[in-house]
Amino acid sequence: MTAASYRSSSESSPFKAPLMAGGGAALLFAIGIAAIAIFGDPSGRPPIGRGALAPAPEPALRAEITEVETAQTPRPVEFAGDDPDVEPSLSGIDEGFESAHESSNPALAEDAHAASREALPAAPLAGLTEPGPSGSLPIIGVDGMRASRAYARPWHGDPNTPAIAIVVGGMGLNRAVTEAAIESLPPEVALSFAPYARDLQGWIDRARAAGHEVLIEIPMEPYDYPNNDPGPHTLLVDGGATENARRLTWLMSQATGYFAVTNYLGARYTASEDALADTMRRLERRGVAFLNDGTGRRATLEAAGARSDNHWGVADRVLDEDPSPRSIDEKLLMLEALALQNGSAIGAGFAYPATVDQVERWAEGLEARGYALAPPSAIMNRQAAERRANSASGQRPPAATDDEAASSASGH
Repeated sequence: MTAASYRSSSESSPFKAPLMAGGGAALLFAIGIAAIAIFGDPSGRPPIGRGALAPAPEPALRAEITEVETAQTPRPVEFAGDDPDVEPSLSGIDEGFESAHESSNPALAEDAHAASREALPAAPLAGLTEPGPSGSLPIIGVDGMRASRAYARPWHGDPNTPAIAIVVGGMGLNRAVTEAAIESLPPEVALSFAPYARDLQGWIDRARAAGHEVLIEIPMEPYDYPNNDPGPHTLLVDGGATENARRLTWLMSQATGYFAVTNYLGARYTASEDALADTMRRLERRGVAFLNDGTGRRATLEAAGARSDNHWGVADRVLDEDPSPRSIDEKLLMLEALALQNGSAIGAGFAYPATVDQVERWAEGLEARGYALAPPSAIMNRQAAERRANSASGQRPPAATDDEAASSASGH
């Protein structure tokens, strides 16, 4: 290398290195910007556009679609606000509430409810009554029709299925409990009404409209009478046949539509075969059945029934001598065992809230457990058929159980 060439090279080197470095840096920066624009920020942040960019114009079609959707899409709920004539509604949706609005009429609602509960015919039925001392008295019709059949709830259950019937008594004295029983209990459950209830016929009409067959209660003398007084017109062992007949007539004329009467208290009266047979004979002449609530002596009932030829029955268990839910449930389970053993059973309870509640819950799963819920009249028919069969074969009815003996001696 000549001296001149070396000097030229040496003089240009201080400027050449910075230019090369600056060009390389600019190239790397440009490559980085391009990579971010294509692939995004390696740290995870999306690309950021900077500067004033004018928004792209909306296509005309998008504007039309938006207007159509806004016009056709309903608001989810429209509230009535302060206008009493406007009802809340789901706009644009067929709610199917027309029938509900129609049934808001109490009369229509009651009719619809009655239909769903298989309403029984309104009482009295033609040809089954005559004037009594304070109302209509039942009679046997000229065609032989009797209250015990005409006012009973029809039932066509499987005869091979164990059947259980329930009667809940004391109805009409407590309005809330009576309404709950009528509305919530299955229609196969019979309701027994106190003769002193206010608007007795109105209650009976409501019960029958809901499908329940009905009994009325005849106050009978307990062992501790008069300390335990069932009320005026109580049938008394020593009251005499004429006076007891007068009292019975007054009690039976308080209402109509019942298929049977039952005793209210009456342990002493139902233990008197003569007194009981006379009462059952008078009931038979009027076509009315008799159901003992389970506190009587079965042997006396058998003898009095045979003497009177009355259509009668007896409850197998009193459900609520102890009105606790647990005890009531135990008695209901006993009824299931009896029905399984004998083919049928009847339970009797009183108008305690716990009784109504527990019977309602128990009945819900009865069919799934292999039992049928039947009206008491149907079980009484079975009992009568069994008595006739036993009589024809010379068999004696089963002896009273320890529970029955205890009930008879309890003073009720």
